[in-house]
Amino acid sequence: MDLADAPVDVQLAAFERLLLANPLAVTVLDGLPLLGARGGLLAAGAVFQTVWNGLTGRDPAAGIQDYDVVYFDDGDLSWDAEDRVVRRAAEVFAGTGIDVEVRNQARVHLWYENRFGVPCTPYASTEAAIASWPSTSSCLGVRRRDTGGLHVVAPFGFADLFALRTRPNPTLAPRQVYETKTARWRAVWPELTVLPWPD
Repeated sequence: MDLADAPVDVQLAAFERLLLANPLAVTVLDGLPLLGARGGLLAAGAVFQTVWNGLTGRDPAAGIQDYDVVYFDDGDLSWDAEDRVVRRAAEVFAGTGIDVEVRNQARVHLWYENRFGVPCTPYASTEAAIASWPSTSSCLGVRRRDTGGLHVVAPFGFADLFALRTRPNPTLAPRQVYETKTARWRAVWPELTVLPWPD
């Protein structure tokens, strides 16, 4: 059965199996509760690229530059508050060799326009932030459930992910962000189909 067309429960099982085959992703998932970051999720590249690696027979961690951890705390939007979580992550993952990038999604609107040239309305949740990322296959976040298994945020589902296809999500990110990212992805995963930015 083609996973891109499989029922959601089959896709979820395959997703979990492929993600947990990456020992670095497992280390980050296991460390998330230690960060003190409300609703922390392993997200974006480390997630979908691990799956692409599994689908294409590569080492699970091949080509992954860093491991993004996102959380949402709108009670303190200061850089210092976010930096405390960043420093805690540096302590938790010291000695692992894993580059963990931590971002409070409640603060993104404070710096997004400066960096990418377009304004960003404040997010109401981490899930809302994830749903705005530039490619449908990158809109993923995951953490372990206290009761076992994984809690998965996947606003666009898994069809593009399992089809090795990346589709633009023009909700927020500008075209050049999508095209820069997908050019790098194609260089590492040439099997990838990159759909063009809409005119």
